[in-house]
Amino acid sequence: MLRAHRPKCLLVINSLAGGGAERVFTTLVGDLVNFRDRCDFTVALLDNEDSEAYSLPDWIEVHRLASGASLFRSVSGLCKLVRTIRPDVCLSFLTRANCAAIIACRSYGGKAIISERVNTTAHLSGGVKSVVNRALVRLLYPRAAAVVAVSQGVKETLCQEYGVSSGQVTVIPNPVDVTRIEKLASEPAPFDIANGDWATMGRLVPTKNSALAVRAFVRSESEGRLFILGDGPLRQQIETLVDELGARDRVVICGFHANPYAILGRCAGYILPSNAEGFPNAMVEAMALGKPVVATDCPSGPAEILEARIVSAEPACGRGGMLVKCEDEAMMATAIQALQDKVLRDQLGELARERALDFSVERATNAFWSIIQAELAVPDRRVAA
Repeated sequence: MLRAHRPKCLLVINSLAGGGAERVFTTLVGDLVNFRDRCDFTVALLDNEDSEAYSLPDWIEVHRLASGASLFRSVSGLCKLVRTIRPDVCLSFLTRANCAAIIACRSYGGKAIISERVNTTAHLSGGVKSVVNRALVRLLYPRAAAVVAVSQGVKETLCQEYGVSSGQVTVIPNPVDVTRIEKLASEPAPFDIANGDWATMGRLVPTKNSALAVRAFVRSESEGRLFILGDGPLRQQIETLVDELGARDRVVICGFHANPYAILGRCAGYILPSNAEGFPNAMVEAMALGKPVVATDCPSGPAEILEARIVSAEPACGRGGMLVKCEDEAMMATAIQALQDKVLRDQLGELARERALDFSVERATNAFWSIIQAELAVPDRRVAA
């Protein structure tokens, strides 16, 4: 008696070297264990990094393709893998993996479900290479079987600027594992943290705009210190700015910490100063710990999460924090100063935790599985590119 065909799903990402998308990817893979009785899952990492910030569960097979961050080698390697294992569905994360998955699936069969984790235009800005990459996205993304956007703002960008149809896109916010975060937050902090201290977290790169958080915090003349959690190419510039402001006693550049939650959980509030986001993971993680946030109204995510809209020159109060204009140092300083009021800070902190619970791991995994199931139910015509 012939056995029924057991569907295969190939999960693709650039690497596990670090970052919010990689953390979400590993969280999703771990939770897909609940659907192993209905589908075989395999992971493809386009790059074979010397060190990986996140680990995958033992039950899943992992292929490391050693593409060296090259799009050409990513496409070539993934095409070979797809041709070999013949997945019914590919689910990919991040732009390079998305492009490679669409080409591989259209060449050798399978449905490409791509997941856009960033604001595409902001992520692909500046230089000739970015122009080429945007053209490639415009060419390939409409050819995906389905598209997952991490926020409504990301969806709107894909539809308005890259030719993706609205019906093609499903919005699934990033999952936040509140139980895990709370457990990590209960561990000892690596240094002393006072009641009035604040934090901001992210790579020190232009898009994250940590300099705005430094300038606004110093301008607010609030109590406590600002901890900058993260590292990156702009670290020296941030250190120079702190010196120029005479703020060594108020701003601490902490670098990378394997467990930032032990620090976040002891701070009074959190600052998101970004110029662009897909979905601000660290902001929602801080909210999960009951911390009120001050966030820029950048594309995309903060306004949706806080359910707030700026209508005047004053910060907008939302579900768990205050929204301010991008690059508006004065407005951000005003919001930070307003949250020196303990009553307001506690009220927004409670709302922040409640809002963070809307982004559960179970809800996100079920939403991804629903899309996988829907594509598995549609016959694959295996149209060549």
